[in-house]
Amino acid sequence: GIAVNVPEWKIENCIQCNQCAYVCPHAVIRPFLATEAEAAASGVEWKQGLGETKEYKFRIQISPLDCTGCSNCVDVCPAKEKALVMRPLEEQMPQQKNWDYITKHIGYKQVVDKTKSVKNLQFAQPLFEFSGACAGCGETPYIKAISQLFGDKMMVANATGCTSIYSGSAPSTPYCTNDKGQGPAWANSLFEDNAEFGLGMHLGVEKLRDRIQNTMEQAIANCTKCSDELKGVMQEWIASRGSSAKSAEVSARLVPMMEACGCDYCKDILEMKDWLVKKSQWIIGGDGWGYDIGFGGVDHVLASGQDVNILVVDTEVYSNTGGQSSKSTPVGAVAKFASAGKRIRKKDLGAIAMTYGYVYVAQVSIGASQMQLFNVLKEAEAYPGPSLVIAYAPCINHGIKGGMTRTQTVGKEAVACGYWHLWHYNPQLEEQGKNPFVMDSKEPDWSKFRDFLMKEVRYTSLKSRSRPRPTSCSQPPRRTPNGVTTATSALRRWNTNYIIRYAEGRGIVPRPFLYIRKCFVMKNARSFLKSPPE
Repeated sequence: GIAVNVPEWKIENCIQCNQCAYVCPHAVIRPFLATEAEAAASGVEWKQGLGETKEYKFRIQISPLDCTGCSNCVDVCPAKEKALVMRPLEEQMPQQKNWDYITKHIGYKQVVDKTKSVKNLQFAQPLFEFSGACAGCGETPYIKAISQLFGDKMMVANATGCTSIYSGSAPSTPYCTNDKGQGPAWANSLFEDNAEFGLGMHLGVEKLRDRIQNTMEQAIANCTKCSDELKGVMQEWIASRGSSAKSAEVSARLVPMMEACGCDYCKDILEMKDWLVKKSQWIIGGDGWGYDIGFGGVDHVLASGQDVNILVVDTEVYSNTGGQSSKSTPVGAVAKFASAGKRIRKKDLGAIAMTYGYVYVAQVSIGASQMQLFNVLKEAEAYPGPSLVIAYAPCINHGIKGGMTRTQTVGKEAVACGYWHLWHYNPQLEEQGKNPFVMDSKEPDWSKFRDFLMKEVRYTSLKSRSRPRPTSCSQPPRRTPNGVTTATSALRRWNTNYIIRYAEGRGIVPRPFLYIRKCFVMKNARSFLKSPPE
């Protein structure tokens, strides 16, 4: 194992909400359902299920060897007496055998509708598990939830960054398959072209599906062997091919009928049966990609109108490369390339995307509202056009006071104080005569805003680093050893190459040069500074 302490499940305190499994960054804690016979054979303690699962036995099982010890699960547990407590790894090692037995011999039961609630979703197998992400990572719970909803028909184009490192570090990958061998298809591309790469994946699949539709139309018109019933189901598929859920339901009926028919048309379609179900195309990356280097591609893909889904996990900094400032970094935050605090405001990617009017856009935070995230993911995937989901992701680079164990609490506090907002923009609402923009979070309590900032080192460090920036030349000059007279050390940072460029007669004098001329004089350039051109 890699953790010193791991969670222990207190069965008597558990209220079976499954929130612990929803927020776990590494999918190491999961709820399981078992029949009476399965529970008895397992040799471990279970409790009776509640509500829709009352006919089954319920158990929360942890994989101690895969746990990173972040204790996010303990942090979110809403029980009056916590149903999870952190204990030394050595004490919990027997639970590894229980995990191995339950996952192998009992497995995942689809006895409830996973699209109905957060609780129900957690009974579905995560097809993204045990990644190499940091303990308490704020990004991975979003990807895990998507894999539970759509993983059996999911295709992923992943931009370089944290998401690609923990998703594709050889020789392993956190993406996996279910008992039917179905799982996400994943590939990585560069910062600058990942959005276009994902769009190409989608267009390639749809070209294959166009061939299927063309063959079906020929069979309906010309084949005498295909029954009227089979032709009717083909018509259903053509009408529903744009929906993942409906095409899956129709395809399940269509394949056996085509196998029984055996005509040449059906044989051709069966050779491409893997493409009958509409793929859920996701384009995933961080803010360095979505806001910065890959923004042109993101904008191009959104403007295309194609049915793809973009997830930007927003850490507000280039996390994987050491914490450089991005266009998502808020004003005042300290980061590399912004060591004195960023001086310009954060780019509003969501507002930019909304201007198209036909793009589904949302801002989410799993720590603030688990249900809003759940609903947004379903709506974004079902929307017949491009979607953009921007997810707030607390990061180790933020220097969160209290550590990454507070990831979910930080997401909640960010929304409560107005630092982050929950909303979604659904163009389909406008077609119904409603306002397409819906604010999902309550009016914030602005009195908590400063307190929130002071809990993160990226903001508190600004107090010790910042110095007054000179606004005039009233400060007395000083002479340096090389003979340069300056007004302030801050003004010396201006590049004196501007003076050289002017001396060589290169174009118009830049504005920084005029500021330098006003505030300090270089000995060897004094004659050039006396009378600059108009």
